[in-house]
Amino acid sequence: MAEVEDTIVPRLTLTALFAKFLRFGMLAFGGPVAQIAMIRQSLVDDEKWIPSTRFNRLLAVMQVLPGPEAHELCVHMGMMARGRIGGLLAGLGFMLPGFLFMLACGWAYVEYIQGRDELTGILLGVQVAVLAVIARSVQRIGQHILNDAALWSFAAIAAVATLAGVPFWAPLIAAAVAYSLPTKPAIAIALATAIALTCWSLLSLGDPSPVIEASGPRQPVDTLALFLAGLKGGLLTFGGAYTAIPYVRADTVGRGWLEDGAFLDGVAIANVLPAPLVIFSTFVGYLAGGLPGALATTAGMFLPAFAFSLVFYERLESVVDHPRLHRTLDGVAAAAVGIIAATLIQLGVSAFERVDTPLLALPIFVIAALAAWGLKGKWVTLSIVAAGATAGGILLG
Repeated sequence: MAEVEDTIVPRLTLTALFAKFLRFGMLAFGGPVAQIAMIRQSLVDDEKWIPSTRFNRLLAVMQVLPGPEAHELCVHMGMMARGRIGGLLAGLGFMLPGFLFMLACGWAYVEYIQGRDELTGILLGVQVAVLAVIARSVQRIGQHILNDAALWSFAAIAAVATLAGVPFWAPLIAAAVAYSLPTKPAIAIALATAIALTCWSLLSLGDPSPVIEASGPRQPVDTLALFLAGLKGGLLTFGGAYTAIPYVRADTVGRGWLEDGAFLDGVAIANVLPAPLVIFSTFVGYLAGGLPGALATTAGMFLPAFAFSLVFYERLESVVDHPRLHRTLDGVAAAAVGIIAATLIQLGVSAFERVDTPLLALPIFVIAALAAWGLKGKWVTLSIVAAGATAGGILLG
């Protein structure tokens, strides 16, 4: 506890606290790594709110919990300054600029971009390029999570199960249970397989159709369902924002509320805005249900990020440090990697089906993938998206 006593958190007014984190939100370009580095530089290195060692421990805790780490850190630091109201204001300040930017982008997309034939090639180029960005993200997430044969197997089981139409919760539960038990890896793999197969068999008896589809008949838009879609993504965002994609997509594209192309456009825009990447949920909600839909999906997505810090502030570090919980979360994260890999395949098939000449789209994907794997820097994704748009306009228009 000595480190806690060494903290020098200033007693800011609520207005000043909100303004500080609002500034962080306005400068939050470059994804989570850049966002966390910015927060560390300002609050740890410059203003000495907490020692670097304690910040590292907090970051480790946030990384094993679902939700965007940078946002959760802001909530936590805000609570250190002014209690729970401070945490709420810090979190709102950090996410507000990105939310407003994305809301404006959703409005402009609906009013000026969607449905315009002359922009089809540009949008297809963006979508193909974003597939490469997502593929790179799956690899990055996987290399930190899939550390043994059992975890690799859980990811493979989850991928196959998702492609077979098994609901997301089945492989997640299977991997969580199997990996948390003190058994040999072979037994854990067999147990996870058995659980997933049992769920698939039971579901096939009632409805053999896949749960996650590239498109489907449009159902009436339900604001509560959009909130739950965001909540599901927020609760299951392990290892990075891209792991929220399968769950939000299943509950929006799968209900026919928007198409895969528009969904990928939202992911592309989220990559270049100053915001956590899960802000794509605002775009998806807006296209599906207008302003109420955007508010509902965003609230659901960010609610867990607020709740974990606000509710469990005093016990967060000790609870997450429990070894058995670590193994359970590792199992869930491994299954999530498999689910997003399967979703990437589904999105890829859907994107290439929309291209009149798929062979012309392939070079865009290959070059974007090479750039995503080979280049570094906070502007890489923006450059890939811009290049994809240009190439799409030339080759796919």
